[in-house]
Amino acid sequence: MARILIIDDEQNMRRILTLILQEAGHEVVEATGVSSALATLATNQFDLVISDKKMPDGDGFDVLRYCVENEPSLPVVILTAVATVELAVEAMQAGAFDFISKPFVPEVVTAVATRATERTKLLRENEVLREEAKRFAFADEILGVSPAITKLKETIGKVAPTNATVLITGETGTGKELVARAIHRGSTRSKETFLAVNCAAVSEQLLESELFGHEKGAFTGADKPRQGLFEAAHNGTLFLDEAGEMSMGLQAKLLRVLTDGQFLRVGATVPRTVDVRVIVATHRNLLERVKEGQFREDLYYRLAVVPMEIPPLKDRPEDIPVLVDFLIKEVSRELKTPSRPISNEALDKLRSYSFPGNVRELRNLIERACILASSGEITTNDLVLWAATGSGTTPDAEADKLPTGLQMPEYLDLIEARLIKTALHESNNVQAEAARALGISRSDIAYKIKKHAL
Repeated sequence: MARILIIDDEQNMRRILTLILQEAGHEVVEATGVSSALATLATNQFDLVISDKKMPDGDGFDVLRYCVENEPSLPVVILTAVATVELAVEAMQAGAFDFISKPFVPEVVTAVATRATERTKLLRENEVLREEAKRFAFADEILGVSPAITKLKETIGKVAPTNATVLITGETGTGKELVARAIHRGSTRSKETFLAVNCAAVSEQLLESELFGHEKGAFTGADKPRQGLFEAAHNGTLFLDEAGEMSMGLQAKLLRVLTDGQFLRVGATVPRTVDVRVIVATHRNLLERVKEGQFREDLYYRLAVVPMEIPPLKDRPEDIPVLVDFLIKEVSRELKTPSRPISNEALDKLRSYSFPGNVRELRNLIERACILASSGEITTNDLVLWAATGSGTTPDAEADKLPTGLQMPEYLDLIEARLIKTALHESNNVQAEAARALGISRSDIAYKIKKHAL
């Protein structure tokens, strides 16, 4: 059964068409002219429109144009007392599905209605399928087959088209920025700017200036006014990574801009207004921070409109083969090295590993293996896995063996890279703190981070 709108100023004509279509099992709504028809179309959904060509308050082509512009999948059939080739061509060129000449044969009316409503059903089903496909296409970079990742992608598909603030939680290296970018790509802001900042890597004063900008003379070195990230991301998306490290003062300023879109540049007295979607990420438990008095409760509930948690890699070992396959191809393409398969034993070794560095660590392992592999495939000998034990970091169960084909300088580089990664993790990526923990200078750690591509 279809829902059909009949538009005709002649009551007898409407009545005859209604009886024919109701006999065929359709639901019929009547309109006496163009004005009433357009008002009805604006607030109701139909599967077919049958409209007279000439009416006192307008033309059936006015209805046709409205339907073509506002609902292209809705077919329109034109009724006419004078059927000419010119009218048929004009109707089809304007987008009409068909036209019926008066007086009409009931079988012709029902046949045209059947064809038109079947087409409507098919077009709308295809439209739903396209929307479903589009909903998940922007999350293609989030790889995995585990139930947790499948649910995560479904949530992204639901939240992306909205303007809701999203709070992404998960361990370091799980891919929080990847999720944020997927949400941006699936949003109505996808053609606008996406900007990201790590709140833990910048001091409080610099972070305020980074986010909100500053006026000339606001502080030493502010020799000219500067736009902040909120202004730069106007109409787009701003991703605040590790927002749990913000000071209470900055939290209050963030709450204001989330509430009414207003903020002050450092040193300014006149507020500015922006339209920015904010996505926040943290590896911390913000509710615990709230209880400890380190995070504002009102800001937490303003941020956690849609909370999303990314599970650590150790909790979803079924995703490792998919990730490994992708990473081998990606790394081989970037390094211009042959794309090697990985042995089943090596995959099993990865599945049983705890991955304290999550997907980021897996990528580093695969990159190292692609460079150092001594055979046509990646084997267990090419994987140097590390796990934290006690206060230091030591190799895993095979630490008492020298990895095959690995020379001492390379081995020491691996140790150095791992120590720096651990220090950065424990200092929330603040290089100065990591350097102090390692007993080296800021310039040394900056050089080593670049050296090891961390």
